[in-house]
Amino acid sequence: MTYLLISIPFLIVGFAFALWRRQFLVTAIVATVLIALTIIFDNLMIWAELVGYGDAQRLGLHIGLVPVEDLFYALVVALIVPAVWPHRGRPANEDS
Repeated sequence: MTYLLISIPFLIVGFAFALWRRQFLVTAIVATVLIALTIIFDNLMIWAELVGYGDAQRLGLHIGLVPVEDLFYALVVALIVPAVWPHRGRPANEDS
């Protein structure tokens, strides 16, 4: 099983949450920051040989040393967290 196939169900759920709450600007900002930080720190961790990825499970596309599939985890977090965080314990339509 490839990293992409593992990530697809989580990406679908993440996009569903993002569409449900329709906070596209916040989601875009969070995604940009998380993906940028993931690229920087994952490159450092791979360069230092703290982590590695099996060749058979990757797509083969990289940003520096980082396989693109590794960015899916940050993307899922960026999609889900802004959708659920500000409305925890409050009705969705309540303005504060």
